[in-house]
Amino acid sequence: MKKFRRNKKIGLALGGGAALGAAHIGVLKAFKEMQIDIACISGTSIGAFVAAFYANGMDWEEIGKIAEDIKWLDLSGISLSGLGLLSNEKMGKLIEEQLGKRNLEEGNIPIALIATDICSGEKVVMKTGSVADAVMASTCIPGVFTPVEINGRMLVDGGIVENVPISPLKEMGADVIIAVDLNAANKPRKPGNIVEVLLRTFDFLIQSISIVQKEKADIRIEPDLSEYNMVEIKQAPDLILEGYHAAMIVLRKTLRAK
Repeated sequence: MKKFRRNKKIGLALGGGAALGAAHIGVLKAFKEMQIDIACISGTSIGAFVAAFYANGMDWEEIGKIAEDIKWLDLSGISLSGLGLLSNEKMGKLIEEQLGKRNLEEGNIPIALIATDICSGEKVVMKTGSVADAVMASTCIPGVFTPVEINGRMLVDGGIVENVPISPLKEMGADVIIAVDLNAANKPRKPGNIVEVLLRTFDFLIQSISIVQKEKADIRIEPDLSEYNMVEIKQAPDLILEGYHAAMIVLRKTLRAK
């Protein structure tokens, strides 16, 4: 496992994983306790949701409060389009309620969010423009949510092309890239509803490509979340602890003082 010094510019990549994303908040808590500054951050899907708040000045406790109070009805509503079961416009409104109508380039630290052009299959790296729109696009699970249109492109979840978004961080000047993968450990589980069927199918499709992409990270944090499901939001407090403990183990092993 690679070690790093505190004077290096750290880039943090937060991967997708639906409701498992609360574990990212615990990772941020560990970074704060270890007094490690994050120079730039990237996010895909739920990782984009967490990264957007962090890049705009919220600490792990504030983000944790949002995660613990949130309900599915706060994030989604019935779609009037034939392109998805639900709309995630409510997620965009939640972000604007918390942050205001901010653009990605106005954040406290550089941020890049990943989406997929559903027409061409191309990866779309968003570093400018509306924070709310970018998060909506990155979290737009195909079949579950209606695609989000930005600059004439129909965008869906970035997990299709890069579920753990490592590639933008080098371009943003990171010396050391730390990747957080929420899907490293899986356990056979009977889905309980159609949304979970779609989420698990999506997860299976992206696992193989994620293995290859993660190898480009210098350090990986991979909490074992196999006992949790991808839908239940009430798991947030426990997931925060799982992310925190996993991150602390890795950071203590890899950190060297100046």
